[in-house]
Amino acid sequence: MPVAASAVYFLNLRGDVLINRLYRDDVGGNMVDAFRMHIMQTKELGTCPVRQIGGCSFFYMRISNVYIVIVVSTNANVACAFKFVVEAVALFKSYFGGSFDEDAIRNNFVLIYELLDEIMDFGYPQNLSPEILKLYITQEGVRSPFSSKSLDKPVPNATLQVTGAVGWRREGLVYKKNEVFLDIVESVNLLMSSKGSVLRCDVTGKVLMKCFLSGMPDLKLGLNDKIGLEKESQLKSRPAKSGKTIELDDVTFHQCVNLTRFNSEKTVSFVPPDGEFELMKYRITEGVNLPFRVLPTIKELGRTRMEVNVKVKSVFGAKMFALGVVIKIPVPKQTAKASFQVTSGRAKYNPSIDSLVWKIKKFPGQTESTLSAEVELISTIAEKKSWTRPPIQMEFQVPMFTASGLRVRFLKVWEKSGYNTVEWVRYITKAGSYEIRC
Repeated sequence: MPVAASAVYFLNLRGDVLINRLYRDDVGGNMVDAFRMHIMQTKELGTCPVRQIGGCSFFYMRISNVYIVIVVSTNANVACAFKFVVEAVALFKSYFGGSFDEDAIRNNFVLIYELLDEIMDFGYPQNLSPEILKLYITQEGVRSPFSSKSLDKPVPNATLQVTGAVGWRREGLVYKKNEVFLDIVESVNLLMSSKGSVLRCDVTGKVLMKCFLSGMPDLKLGLNDKIGLEKESQLKSRPAKSGKTIELDDVTFHQCVNLTRFNSEKTVSFVPPDGEFELMKYRITEGVNLPFRVLPTIKELGRTRMEVNVKVKSVFGAKMFALGVVIKIPVPKQTAKASFQVTSGRAKYNPSIDSLVWKIKKFPGQTESTLSAEVELISTIAEKKSWTRPPIQMEFQVPMFTASGLRVRFLKVWEKSGYNTVEWVRYITKAGSYEIRC
């Protein structure tokens, strides 16, 4: 259920009330005293941002030198409450010139009261978009003398914006060159055994866009996801095209996406915000294409020597390449020095992280690189403890490659004026938690 806040308090670090707003009559006006006595004075502010005292729950967050406290008397959505606080602070900053602290609140308490009446009704969050609220709350806040942000320009056509039709984009935008940039950025998470078998693997990805389009364009994005292709073949009454399809898990969209059309047609249709934004996030758990295979061999030769051999093979296409490849091979703490032989890149011993660090600036696809190292250990009189062998860690970036296999099938832009657009699509895969046991 939504927040259903009974009251919102703004306190300074001493616990003094700067501003408060009661939205319901199910809590008393002395609720702040309970918060001050049971939480602030017991120095438990940093332990947990959610506390229950009596029959009320307190959700609080510190921003600069101000505590924002939401009091609820019923079961409420905690994540929604904190999201409300974050967006409310962003709204206040847009009015105050980028600052939000005790002085900004004292200088703008009339404006804050007016905004609190608009952004929450009977304890339920309402529209918190600065672009929309500035259409009908035109009062300017007292700006900090240290703020260098310029005032936001007023947005035309308030009626259309306030109805919630397209609250994330203003009308009247004009560009000489209409362009759309789309980036698919993925992070690969892997845990592999020393013998090369995959123990855990998944991909988290996001679709980033940067739009410089005139007017109010309508965009349609097609991906090679399984559900979307099957739905398209049903609508067109023809079999789906052969090729790899992707099953997307845990998909979340930007508010601009038309969810009704997505549920019916399984296509991503949207009127984009101006500039840069995150269109969607997703996760893949099956059919992951690993960009690298790592085969380590570590032998302990007595108490003072170790032999390390690591073979790294790139699995992606021969015309692609990886950038900034770093392989961190752990060694015991009593390591004295190490000598290396590498087929590419450079390697050195880094005592601060107890690892052999192997760096390769550019790693072509379908190639192998090997590292051989002899590690000398310091001999100690004390009984030697068994070395736990932490996993090998890897960092990399592979442009124009997606570990999930996700691809953009089409990106269509329609606008009533019929102008031509230039679409740019890029792919990149990065290492998330990419670990290989040794």
